[in-house]
Amino acid sequence: MSRLTAYALSLGLLVSAASPLAMRADDWPQWLGPNREATWNETGIVDGFSEGGPKIKWRVPVGYGYSGPAVADGKVYVADFVKASGELTNNPGARDRLSGQERLLCLDAATGKQLWAFAEDRQYALSYPGGPRCTPTVDGDLVFFLGAEGDLVCLKTADGSVVWKKKLTQEYQTETPIWGFAAHPLVVGDLLYCVVGGQGTVAVAFDKRTGKEVWRALSAPEPGYSPPTQIEQNGKPVLAVWHPEALNGLDLATGAVLWSVPLKPSYGMSIMAPRQEGDILFAAGIGNVGAAVRLPKGEGEPDVLWRSNVRTGVHPVNSTPYVLDGVIYGNDGESGGIIAAKLIDGERLWQSFEATTTEGRPVRQATVFLVRNADRFFLFNDQGELIIAKLSPEGYEEIDRAKIVEPTQQVNNRTVVWSHPAFAERSCFARNDKEIVCVDLAK
Repeated sequence: MSRLTAYALSLGLLVSAASPLAMRADDWPQWLGPNREATWNETGIVDGFSEGGPKIKWRVPVGYGYSGPAVADGKVYVADFVKASGELTNNPGARDRLSGQERLLCLDAATGKQLWAFAEDRQYALSYPGGPRCTPTVDGDLVFFLGAEGDLVCLKTADGSVVWKKKLTQEYQTETPIWGFAAHPLVVGDLLYCVVGGQGTVAVAFDKRTGKEVWRALSAPEPGYSPPTQIEQNGKPVLAVWHPEALNGLDLATGAVLWSVPLKPSYGMSIMAPRQEGDILFAAGIGNVGAAVRLPKGEGEPDVLWRSNVRTGVHPVNSTPYVLDGVIYGNDGESGGIIAAKLIDGERLWQSFEATTTEGRPVRQATVFLVRNADRFFLFNDQGELIIAKLSPEGYEEIDRAKIVEPTQQVNNRTVVWSHPAFAERSCFARNDKEIVCVDLAK
């Protein structure tokens, strides 16, 4: 065989190994990724950052928003608010009044070029009113967006045309929570699940293609901010809904309440998505309130394994924990650090402030978002830093970090960015209140 033939053959094998099938890029079509597990499954990702930080593929201006981006089929969906009048004070106990436009932008994932935009005039009356909270949910040819004041819209991904929309506060005679509608809508099969609020309508299921109500369930003084979450109970799918009074299990098809466990965080702040490993389900929040329950194998109520206190468990506020091999790794809202605690009994294994605070000491509500990739985690903290670290029962081990966006919101005498990034196309897509950036993380 000639050298040229051998070279051509070897090149062909290399091209085959790097085919689209072998090097397929994953999507991040909703909050916390494909299965809402905060797991990034792509391979060929950097082990560390080059000097000067990772390459920024593109930057695109955006308005205010706590809403993280979604990435699907080569498109990025990001929601924002363009303020026309009013003042942001970020007073936790009072509603600021703003007027402007609430938007959903669709960008080309490779270039950042705007493909289409949906925009409607909005009046905000919210505490921390800096834009939408919910990450868009992409399902096939549809994208669902829930705005901060309860405006729910279904759009075509191709061109942003409206399929259906509704104003939840009017239709269900409920008030916008003081910190806005923040429970990311969930699609399972033909149904779209939303946390709404009101008498008998804390949880509502809609036909995803028509917007027609299919069922309604649960009552509570406030709806809370925790997203509807699909879990598994005895081999069957169940919808977990945590409102400020209780953690509930519902039948996905009918909304029938299967069980309910009292769980009352301070200030109505049920926020994190319940996390499951095996038959144990965990949820916790501000006020050192949390619990792990063992789900029943048949009918009946779960068994409460433990309830947390100031010395046990993890109490998240802005960030949902990651549960791995019987250990909860979570950003504690009370201290601002990362805490590792045993899922079975809440015993704390360690606490670290390295990823969240330069002070090396507790800073209340200092925030970091955790996403697992293979044997390490990519962390995005509220100072706009992307961190590669290993989290294990033994402790926190930092590998590298780089600043990718600037913090832009004034909260508790700190300037922060509170928006969960997306990981897709071997890249990180992160935003603040001024821009969205695409960071190249390909090895």
